[in-house]
Amino acid sequence: MPTLNVIFEMVILLTSVCGLMAGFWLYWRAAGKRDLTALSAFAIMMALWCFGHLAIAHDMQSLGIFLILANPLMPTFFLDFSVRFVSSSQIQGEYTHKFKPWLALLSDNLNKVYLVSFLVCISSWWLSGAIVIEKAGLFLFVFTDYGWFNLIYTVLLGVLGHAVLLYGWLIHKGNKRRSILVLFMVSAWGLLLATSFIFPSVGVDAFPYPMMLLPTYILLLVYAVVRYQILAVNAFANRALLWLAMMLSLLILIAFISATAAPLGMQALAEVPAWQLWLYSLTVLLLSALIYPPLSRLVERLIYPGSRLNEDLLDIWSQALKGAKDWPQLIQIGETLLKQQLGQAVDVSIEINKGQIITLDTSSNANQTELKKETQADENRMQLLVRNLYQGWQFELIAWQDVSPGMRLSGEVFASLFTTRCGLLQQSLELAEAERQRLDEKHLVELGGLSAAMAHELRNPLNIISMASMSTDDTIKQHIQTQVQRADRLISDLLLYSGSLKLDYTPLLLKPLLLSLERQAELDNVQVSLDMPDELTLEVDVQRIQQVFINLMDNAAAFLRNQPDAKLRIEARRYDASNLVQVRVHNNGPEIAANMDAQSLFQPFVSKRSGGHGLGLAIVKRIIDAHQGEIRCRSDLNWPVSFEIDLPLHANKSQKQLSNQTFMPDQ
Repeated sequence: MPTLNVIFEMVILLTSVCGLMAGFWLYWRAAGKRDLTALSAFAIMMALWCFGHLAIAHDMQSLGIFLILANPLMPTFFLDFSVRFVSSSQIQGEYTHKFKPWLALLSDNLNKVYLVSFLVCISSWWLSGAIVIEKAGLFLFVFTDYGWFNLIYTVLLGVLGHAVLLYGWLIHKGNKRRSILVLFMVSAWGLLLATSFIFPSVGVDAFPYPMMLLPTYILLLVYAVVRYQILAVNAFANRALLWLAMMLSLLILIAFISATAAPLGMQALAEVPAWQLWLYSLTVLLLSALIYPPLSRLVERLIYPGSRLNEDLLDIWSQALKGAKDWPQLIQIGETLLKQQLGQAVDVSIEINKGQIITLDTSSNANQTELKKETQADENRMQLLVRNLYQGWQFELIAWQDVSPGMRLSGEVFASLFTTRCGLLQQSLELAEAERQRLDEKHLVELGGLSAAMAHELRNPLNIISMASMSTDDTIKQHIQTQVQRADRLISDLLLYSGSLKLDYTPLLLKPLLLSLERQAELDNVQVSLDMPDELTLEVDVQRIQQVFINLMDNAAAFLRNQPDAKLRIEARRYDASNLVQVRVHNNGPEIAANMDAQSLFQPFVSKRSGGHGLGLAIVKRIIDAHQGEIRCRSDLNWPVSFEIDLPLHANKSQKQLSNQTFMPDQ
């Protein structure tokens, strides 16, 4: 059977070459891991074992017998891999207490197993454990008496290696359990195919048909390791598996052509030896593998000129974006990376909620959150806008029409990574905010209990002091009453700050409220101006919002009294494109000290004015936060001090309790 002989030789050669490639690749990827090193040695040993059959077919009988009789080394390497792979992570499961000592004993004695395997190989060579016979044009390997001991020892080691994998499947969970199952099935398939080489020794006339499937074993083995053991699969692994599968498909195709060419009338093709067809086709395949990468890069540069995308660059982008802790920092990193990649500036902006767009303020050193009435794209400047829409985070490239396809491709790939990072950062910030609120609520509950007890204990002696002062001199009495009132207000503010805020939402006309508060406040010579639409209406808790403006006016008046040309200005406007109203309370009092953080002003018991107890602004922030709003202190609005408040125009439906009438203060 010359055709069968040629096909068998090609299959064994393919298996041997692929085994060597897989073995050296596994050793390269092992990076010092003992389990993968043992598996790479197993693949190399299997390649040499296959080469032994090829040597016998080409009348190199001594070399072939030498390599085949070394087969105890294959299951020894496989056993080493199985033991270390199963033991490489924490063992869990109900069988641990029963089998773990057995596995540890085997692991500790692997060196002895290697020694015994070498001794079996040496004795098999020394005692001539096999001979070669010729049958029907095939040279066949046949065991002699002592060779059977070599075979039995090899089979027992193989069974033991599979038993270790089966044990690992019982005690592990998750991905480790799945990887062990796949390796067990693949190795069992390989053992079944390879064992067919004993058919000539037992008189079974089925050789070499099972062994012609050996290339599938190498393919499946590499896949099992790449898919489960090495999770960071690189492009090399993908290409290696692709070309290996193509070579196997090519072998099947050539065998089919050789068998069907003559019946189909292609006599010239039928007369070409199958090995020549396979060799020519394999040469074309290898040349294709060599020229594909440079041709692919050339075509990519022709279609996408200027594009310089690769895995290393994408990894650099991903790692840089992961370092962002907040929105402004993420935007700054994004603009820097895009400028490095494209060679020109790109404005990056993020729309967290509808109408709330965060950009990087390039006009100053500070990062600021800008609320824009509507986004107007600069037609001459490239922009990347990322929006948090109902369907999820999405990006839009603005003014990218005139760039090269390569630059646009880079922009789209970067925008995709950036958009994914926006979603992850949003989740991270929401979790951090939820944890902060939980701790704040816990702190306020504790503070509320303490405040209630203090109020009860302090107000009784304050009442006694107030009544006792009635019989004193008028000057002393007035001084005592003033201090008692101050202490009572401190207690009231402490109870307000630490108490539970239950909001009762009502429509409120803002301007009439502020006019009413202006007349009631003790502003002395302070000039007050209001700038807002008369019909501007908010859905808020009226009493709470009234407390906010009372505290802000009182805070401003404390710094403006006795100051010439003292001014207090309150502005408000609504953003048509969003559910927001912005209120700004300006005053021309002293600027905030440079060494004081603007955010620290809203912490309790932090005060800049003499006689202040530091709860006024803390109460303001707590009320604004309860309304799902924000408050900031700014000094860049052409006023020394400005408090900027963002409030939702409409309350959350699950929270608001609207009355039938719009609240309007007495004029």
